[in-house]
Parts: sequence; structure tokens; C-alpha cells
Amino acid sequence: MATEKVLAELFAVIEARRGAPADESYTSALFAKGLLKITQKLGEEAVETVIAGVRRDTAEIASESADLLYHLLVLWAEAGVAPEDVWRNLEARRAKSGLAEKAERKERSQNSLS
Repeated sequence: MATEKVLAELFAVIEARRGAPADESYTSALFAKGLLKITQKLGEEAVETVIAGVRRDTAEIASESADLLYHLLVLWAEAGVAPEDVWRNLEARRAKSGLAEKAERKERSQNSLS
């Protein structure tokens, strides 16, 4: 199973549900509630994933990770971010050490604040 393909297919389903009536799907209801609700749900799922990780409950980690990825994709759709945008960012980072890449992001962030 190709992860990128599965996520792309799920993203397409999420996008297709954007215009559906809110009472017909959970995804449509999230879109109807807007960005703040979407980000709230993403945060909740992130916390639940962290808790499962602390407990080392592998089944729960997998389940909560699926919820987290789903809500992340809903956020991407709401914000106009395509999965390919994220893949490009990941690909660009692959050629660098994580510490060097993180230092560059920190420097860019500090420069943008000044």
C-alpha cells in the first residue's frame, strides 16, 4: 500500500465532500463549522495521539494517528494546501540533516520577525 496514494485518495474524498450538506457527512460538517473547529479537532487528535504514545499502546497509536492524519488533511483542504505541496517540502528536507534544516527554519523565522 503506497502511503502517498492512500493519502491522495483520502484528500480527494475530503475535497469532494466540501460542498455537500453538513448533515450528510462528518467532513461536510467540519467544513461548515470553519477553520477554528477544524484546527480544534486537529489539536484534540494530536493530544490523543500523544497520550497513546506515552502509554505505548500501539493499537491506539495507530488508531489515533489515522484520526490525526484525517483531520490534518481536512485542514490542508480548508487552507488550500495540496498534499503535493507537503511532499515537496519533505523532499527538500530529505537532502539535509534534520539539525541543519531546523536551524535554517529558525533563522528564517527570526529574520521575518525583524
